[in-house]
Amino acid sequence: MAEASLTISSKNYSSWSLRGFLLCRIAGLDFEERIASWDDPATRAELLLLSPSFLVPCLEHGQVKVWDTLAIGEYLHEIKPGAGLLPTDQAARAHCRAVCGEMHSGFANLRSALPMNLKVRHESFKVWGGAQADIERVATIWRECLQKYGGPYLFGAAPTMADAMYAPVCTRFATYNVKLDEASAGYRDLMLRFPAVMEWTAAAKAEPEEVEELDVEF
Repeated sequence: MAEASLTISSKNYSSWSLRGFLLCRIAGLDFEERIASWDDPATRAELLLLSPSFLVPCLEHGQVKVWDTLAIGEYLHEIKPGAGLLPTDQAARAHCRAVCGEMHSGFANLRSALPMNLKVRHESFKVWGGAQADIERVATIWRECLQKYGGPYLFGAAPTMADAMYAPVCTRFATYNVKLDEASAGYRDLMLRFPAVMEWTAAAKAEPEEVEELDVEF
Protein backbone atom coordinates (compact mmCIF):
# COMPACT_ATOMS: atom_id res chain seq x y z
CA MET A 1 0.00 0.00 0.00
CA ALA A 2 1.29 3.45 -0.97
CA GLU A 3 2.34 5.77 1.84
CA ALA A 4 0.36 8.70 0.40
CA SER A 5 -2.36 9.63 -2.05
CA LEU A 6 -2.58 12.51 -4.50
CA THR A 7 -5.98 13.64 -5.70
CA ILE A 8 -5.86 15.18 -9.18
CA SER A 9 -8.32 16.14 -11.87
CA SER A 10 -7.74 15.94 -15.62
CA LYS A 11 -4.28 15.01 -16.84
CA ASN A 12 -5.01 16.68 -20.15
CA TYR A 13 -6.21 20.03 -18.86
CA SER A 14 -5.05 20.50 -15.26
CA SER A 15 -1.68 22.20 -15.00
CA TRP A 16 -1.89 22.30 -11.20
CA SER A 17 -2.46 18.56 -11.03
CA LEU A 18 0.65 18.05 -13.17
CA ARG A 19 2.67 20.25 -10.82
CA GLY A 20 1.59 18.24 -7.78
CA PHE A 21 2.36 14.98 -9.56
CA LEU A 22 5.85 16.14 -10.55
CA LEU A 23 6.60 17.38 -7.04
CA CYS A 24 5.76 13.94 -5.67
CA ARG A 25 7.80 12.19 -8.36
CA ILE A 26 10.86 14.42 -7.85
CA ALA A 27 10.58 13.91 -4.08
CA GLY A 28 10.53 10.15 -4.56
CA LEU A 29 7.28 9.83 -2.62
CA ASP A 30 5.43 6.52 -2.82
CA PHE A 31 1.90 7.62 -3.66
CA GLU A 32 -1.26 6.52 -5.40
CA GLU A 33 -3.43 8.72 -7.60
CA ARG A 34 -7.05 9.51 -6.93
CA ILE A 35 -9.13 11.19 -9.60
CA ALA A 36 -11.60 13.94 -8.70
CA SER A 37 -14.98 13.43 -10.33
CA TRP A 38 -15.57 15.46 -13.47
CA ASP A 39 -19.22 15.67 -12.42
CA ASP A 40 -18.17 17.83 -9.48
CA PRO A 41 -18.90 21.51 -10.35
CA ALA A 42 -15.89 22.62 -8.29
CA THR A 43 -13.56 20.43 -10.37
CA ARG A 44 -14.90 21.86 -13.62
CA ALA A 45 -14.65 25.40 -12.27
CA GLU A 46 -11.00 24.86 -11.46
CA LEU A 47 -10.24 23.55 -14.95
CA LEU A 48 -11.95 26.57 -16.49
CA LEU A 49 -10.13 28.99 -14.14
CA LEU A 50 -13.46 30.10 -12.70
CA SER A 51 -12.67 29.16 -9.12
CA PRO A 52 -10.92 31.58 -6.74
CA SER A 53 -9.18 28.68 -5.01
CA PHE A 54 -7.78 25.37 -6.20
CA LEU A 55 -8.43 22.25 -4.13
CA VAL A 56 -6.55 19.87 -6.43
CA PRO A 57 -3.98 18.57 -6.34
CA CYS A 58 -4.46 17.42 -2.77
CA LEU A 59 -1.81 15.37 -1.02
CA GLU A 60 -2.78 13.11 1.88
CA HIS A 61 0.10 11.63 3.85
CA GLY A 62 -0.81 9.99 7.13
CA GLN A 63 -2.80 12.56 9.08
CA VAL A 64 -1.55 15.42 6.91
CA LYS A 65 -3.70 16.90 4.14
CA VAL A 66 -2.22 19.58 1.87
CA TRP A 67 -4.09 21.06 -1.11
CA ASP A 68 -2.04 24.02 -2.26
CA THR A 69 0.70 23.25 -4.78
CA LEU A 70 3.38 25.40 -3.16
CA ALA A 71 2.46 24.01 0.25
CA ILE A 72 2.75 20.49 -1.17
CA GLY A 73 6.23 21.31 -2.42
CA GLU A 74 7.31 22.77 0.91
CA TYR A 75 5.86 19.82 2.82
CA LEU A 76 7.63 17.32 0.57
CA HIS A 77 10.87 19.23 1.05
CA GLU A 78 10.46 18.85 4.81
CA ILE A 79 9.78 15.11 4.76
CA LYS A 80 12.18 14.31 1.89
CA PRO A 81 15.04 16.80 2.39
CA GLY A 82 17.48 14.70 0.42
CA ALA A 83 15.36 14.80 -2.73
CA GLY A 84 16.56 18.29 -3.63
CA LEU A 85 13.22 19.96 -4.21
CA LEU A 86 14.89 23.16 -3.00
CA PRO A 87 18.58 24.03 -3.53
CA THR A 88 20.97 23.58 -0.62
CA ASP A 89 22.49 27.06 -1.03
CA GLN A 90 20.47 29.67 0.88
CA ALA A 91 20.56 32.31 -1.85
CA ALA A 92 19.63 29.81 -4.55
CA ARG A 93 16.88 28.44 -2.32
CA ALA A 94 15.41 31.93 -1.92
CA HIS A 95 15.65 32.48 -5.68
CA CYS A 96 13.91 29.16 -6.31
CA ARG A 97 11.08 30.04 -3.94
CA ALA A 98 10.70 33.44 -5.63
CA VAL A 99 10.30 32.06 -9.15
CA CYS A 100 7.94 29.36 -7.86
CA GLY A 101 5.85 32.01 -6.12
CA GLU A 102 5.76 34.11 -9.27
CA MET A 103 4.34 31.18 -11.23
CA HIS A 104 1.92 30.34 -8.44
CA SER A 105 0.37 33.81 -8.28
CA GLY A 106 0.99 35.34 -11.70
CA PHE A 107 0.81 34.88 -15.46
CA ALA A 108 -2.98 35.15 -15.61
CA ASN A 109 -2.93 36.20 -19.28
CA LEU A 110 -0.82 33.19 -20.22
CA ARG A 111 -3.15 30.82 -18.38
CA SER A 112 -6.31 32.16 -19.99
CA ALA A 113 -4.98 32.63 -23.53
CA LEU A 114 -3.05 29.35 -23.74
CA PRO A 115 -5.04 26.78 -21.73
CA MET A 116 -3.30 23.48 -21.10
CA ASN A 117 -4.30 20.81 -23.59
CA LEU A 118 -1.86 17.97 -24.25
CA LYS A 119 -3.93 16.32 -26.97
CA VAL A 120 -3.70 19.07 -29.57
CA ARG A 121 -1.19 21.17 -31.47
CA HIS A 122 -1.93 24.64 -32.84
CA GLU A 123 0.87 25.36 -35.29
CA SER A 124 -0.31 28.85 -36.34
CA PHE A 125 -1.62 30.17 -33.05
CA LYS A 126 -1.47 33.96 -32.74
CA VAL A 127 -0.48 35.14 -29.27
CA TRP A 128 -2.09 38.40 -28.16
CA GLY A 129 -0.13 41.14 -26.44
CA GLY A 130 -0.94 40.43 -22.81
CA ALA A 131 -0.02 36.79 -23.11
CA GLN A 132 3.15 37.66 -25.04
CA ALA A 133 4.36 39.76 -22.11
CA ASP A 134 3.88 36.76 -19.82
CA ILE A 135 5.74 34.52 -22.28
CA GLU A 136 8.66 36.92 -22.38
CA ARG A 137 8.79 37.06 -18.59
CA VAL A 138 8.84 33.25 -18.34
CA ALA A 139 11.64 33.08 -20.90
CA THR A 140 13.60 35.70 -18.95
CA ILE A 141 13.27 33.66 -15.76
CA TRP A 142 14.44 30.54 -17.57
CA ARG A 143 17.44 32.22 -19.21
CA GLU A 144 18.56 33.86 -15.97
CA CYS A 145 18.34 30.60 -14.02
CA LEU A 146 20.04 28.53 -16.69
CA GLN A 147 22.89 31.02 -16.98
CA LYS A 148 23.32 31.50 -13.24
CA TYR A 149 23.13 27.85 -12.15
CA GLY A 150 24.55 26.15 -15.23
CA GLY A 151 21.54 24.04 -16.24
CA PRO A 152 20.30 21.82 -17.64
CA TYR A 153 17.49 22.35 -15.10
CA LEU A 154 16.58 25.76 -13.72
CA PHE A 155 18.71 25.38 -10.58
CA GLY A 156 21.46 23.14 -11.82
CA ALA A 157 22.05 19.49 -12.54
CA ALA A 158 18.90 18.08 -10.93
CA PRO A 159 15.23 19.09 -11.08
CA THR A 160 13.77 21.16 -8.26
CA MET A 161 10.42 22.58 -7.26
CA ALA A 162 10.88 25.28 -9.90
CA ASP A 163 11.01 22.74 -12.71
CA ALA A 164 7.80 21.16 -11.46
CA MET A 165 6.13 24.57 -11.37
CA TYR A 166 7.21 25.56 -14.90
CA ALA A 167 6.79 22.17 -16.63
CA PRO A 168 3.13 22.83 -17.56
CA VAL A 169 4.24 26.05 -19.26
CA CYS A 170 6.58 23.95 -21.37
CA THR A 171 3.61 21.89 -22.54
CA ARG A 172 1.64 25.05 -23.33
CA PHE A 173 4.52 26.41 -25.38
CA ALA A 174 4.56 23.16 -27.36
CA THR A 175 0.78 23.03 -27.79
CA TYR A 176 0.61 26.55 -29.21
CA ASN A 177 3.96 26.47 -31.06
CA VAL A 178 5.25 29.49 -29.13
CA LYS A 179 8.46 30.91 -30.58
CA LEU A 180 11.30 30.93 -28.06
CA ASP A 181 14.97 31.81 -27.93
CA GLU A 182 17.43 28.94 -28.19
CA ALA A 183 18.10 28.53 -24.47
CA SER A 184 14.40 28.60 -23.57
CA ALA A 185 13.49 26.20 -26.37
CA GLY A 186 16.18 23.82 -25.17
CA TYR A 187 14.81 23.90 -21.64
CA ARG A 188 11.26 23.37 -22.91
CA ASP A 189 12.37 20.30 -24.85
CA LEU A 190 14.32 18.97 -21.86
CA MET A 191 11.21 19.13 -19.68
CA LEU A 192 9.00 17.58 -22.33
CA ARG A 193 11.42 14.61 -22.33
CA PHE A 194 11.49 14.41 -18.53
CA PRO A 195 10.31 10.85 -17.72
CA ALA A 196 7.53 11.90 -15.35
CA VAL A 197 6.24 14.48 -17.86
CA MET A 198 6.27 11.85 -20.61
CA GLU A 199 4.40 9.44 -18.31
CA TRP A 200 1.78 12.09 -17.56
CA THR A 201 1.43 13.11 -21.22
CA ALA A 202 0.84 9.55 -22.37
CA ALA A 203 -1.90 9.14 -19.78
CA ALA A 204 -3.41 12.51 -20.73
CA LYS A 205 -3.70 11.52 -24.37
CA ALA A 206 -5.53 8.35 -23.34
CA GLU A 207 -8.14 10.24 -21.31
CA PRO A 208 -11.59 9.80 -22.86
CA GLU A 209 -13.14 12.85 -21.20
CA GLU A 210 -13.22 16.22 -22.91
CA VAL A 211 -14.07 19.69 -21.68
CA GLU A 212 -15.80 21.37 -24.61
CA GLU A 213 -14.82 24.89 -23.52
CA LEU A 214 -11.13 23.93 -23.59
CA ASP A 215 -11.23 22.15 -26.94
CA VAL A 216 -12.13 25.16 -29.04
CA GLU A 217 -10.53 25.62 -32.44
CA PHE A 218 -8.08 28.51 -32.72
